[in-house]
Amino acid sequence: MNQPEHIPARLASVGGIPVARLLPVRQRRLIGAWCFLDHAGPAQFAAGEPGLRVGPHPHIGLQTFTWMLKGRVLHRDSLGHEQIIQPGQVNLMTAGRGIAHSEESVAGERALHAAQLWIALPKADRHTPPRFDHYPRLPMWSQQGVCFTLLAGDYAGHKAPTLLFSPLVGLDLHAHQPARLELPLRPEFEYGLLVLEGAITLAGVRTGPDELVYLGAAQEWLELGLEQGTRVLLLGGEPLKERIYIWWNLVGHSETEIAEALADWQAGSPRFGDVPGFDGEPMAAPPLPAGLK
Repeated sequence: MNQPEHIPARLASVGGIPVARLLPVRQRRLIGAWCFLDHAGPAQFAAGEPGLRVGPHPHIGLQTFTWMLKGRVLHRDSLGHEQIIQPGQVNLMTAGRGIAHSEESVAGERALHAAQLWIALPKADRHTPPRFDHYPRLPMWSQQGVCFTLLAGDYAGHKAPTLLFSPLVGLDLHAHQPARLELPLRPEFEYGLLVLEGAITLAGVRTGPDELVYLGAAQEWLELGLEQGTRVLLLGGEPLKERIYIWWNLVGHSETEIAEALADWQAGSPRFGDVPGFDGEPMAAPPLPAGLK
């Protein structure tokens, strides 16, 4: 087994919610085509507090992938979709050549806990038409007191319905009792683990929430210990052999693509459209730095 690499989170705030940001960081920018990973919450709101509130903002060249664990969030986008996501469901928005959306807690919600991920689109698919998909039901099964939910890709004879453009897998494991698992892996994939609740033991090291464990590739098995109540994400995919650029909410395959999209958003271009129904102003874009990395 490769020596696991432990990457601590950077703390941030998104829409008034504390988040632990695991990707991208200096040590690791990608796991397969997974290019962004925020662990949002767990957060509790007092009566009358608005909860999550993210105004309309643009995306290109990616898919936004929301896995909801607690609370309810309302998605609106410039294609006219309006969808509440509830615990155990996935919202998947394919930005392609350009889309805008907003996210906010449903009125009266007092909690929020979610994983927000982005998937970089391959260069050949970066201009695909934008779309939105909601997945209320996903493959689930149990093994040794652990509930498995397949969020993306295929695993152990199961296949998730989520739309993908790259070979990927996303798996949620929730241990209702202490467990020791041997999980099959695909050697052509690279993998990472993120504990959302509880703790895991891997190669003799105990890891709790908000630390990304990068496992690398060329492995066929993963031996993993889970404490009771633990919830962990296993993310994997074929290494993306394309350089991508990330700035603000934009993913591109060149600095020029990012700069053009930013200029279009600032100019109010119809490329992104308007988000109907959101009571507030669109987000202002930060200035583009010289020399993206």
